[in-house]
Order: sequence, then C-alpha cells, then structure tokens
Amino acid sequence: MRIIGAGKREDYEYRELHTFWTVPNLITVLRFLAVPLFVWLVVREDYLEATIVLAVLGSTDWVDGYIARRFDQISSVGRWLDPLADRLAMIVVAVTFFATGIAPLWLLLALLIPDAVLLVYTLVLFRGSPDLPVTNIGKIRTALLLAGTPLLLLHRALEPGHEWLQVLAYVLLALGCLGHIAACWGYMRAASLKHRRLQLKGSGDVPEARAHE
Repeated sequence: MRIIGAGKREDYEYRELHTFWTVPNLITVLRFLAVPLFVWLVVREDYLEATIVLAVLGSTDWVDGYIARRFDQISSVGRWLDPLADRLAMIVVAVTFFATGIAPLWLLLALLIPDAVLLVYTLVLFRGSPDLPVTNIGKIRTALLLAGTPLLLLHRALEPGHEWLQVLAYVLLALGCLGHIAACWGYMRAASLKHRRLQLKGSGDVPEARAHE
C-alpha cells in the first residue's frame, strides 16, 4: 500500500476542481478548527486527551489527501489550503509545546526560521504565493513531525517510566526538522527556477531570439 500519494489512480487524468466545497477541503478546515481544542487541553494539562486530538489531526492530513486522489476531488483551493493549514497547525503546536515546557526552544526555531525565510523569499519574488507543488521531502517531513509530536505529548501523559517515548519522539522530531530545512531549501530553489522561467516568458524568451540573429 502506498503511503506517499496514497489513493492515486494510475493512468488516470485528474481534473482540477475550482470550488471550495469538496470533502477533502472540509476535512482540512475541521482539522485546523480542532487546533484550539488541542491548545486548550494542553493548557489544562489534559495530556492524554490532547494526544488523541493531535493524533487525529495528523491522521486526517493523510485522509484528506487520499480522498482527493481516490475520488477525483483535487481542487485549486485544496492545493494551497492543505499545506497552509498544516504549516499553521504545526507552528501553533510547536509554540504551545514550548510555552508549556513540553518541548525545547530548538524545535520552535527549527520550524519558524526556515518558514520565515521561505515566506520572505517568495514574497520578494512573487509578491504572493509561488503555487509550488508539495515535494516528497515535504510530505516525509510533515509525517515525521506529525508522528513525533503526539509521542512527546504521550510521554508527558504517561510519565514517569516511559522515557523511551521521549527518546523516540526527539529522534523523529530531529529528523523532521532536518527534513523541514531541506524542504524549504528545495522550495526556494523551485521558486527561483519558476521566477526565472516567468521572466524569460515575459521577455519573449530573449536567449532564443538571440540564437536566431
């Protein structure tokens, strides 16, 4: 069974829907609306309940992608809404973890700084979203972070005596942060290439014109 790209139909020409009202988009919105519930549970120190909510948040990220590909519900809105909801949710989770003493500062900085650099870079080039496809590194990065954060929270819920959960969580989170940096670097390179192609297209493909002179 495929993990990345689950539900994708081979030799099938997908259409892109230009509507918000698709099942995957609704799942994405519900997933993000559950983030305040997660924050509230962590602040109340209801760690086991918060772990369950966080695990549901992570699993629905896979579910909405599967439904979109399996049932031909890929939409132009979903292309930017799903990764945006993922990034915002992960940032909120990291801020909550740091503010409540569950995770160290390096986790928060490793997520915020690359995102901030990428945001500024794309705003300078495109004055908005560059509309880049999600890469496999980006998907793996997200999976690692969505697996590591519930384990770290579960360790807090079950402590003492479950230190292996904390070790495993930090291994997954460290790998996820490294993947996050690599993914952001890849998106910056892709943004540069796209910007260059658009410039050449806007100028009438100057290099080719010179070749005919």
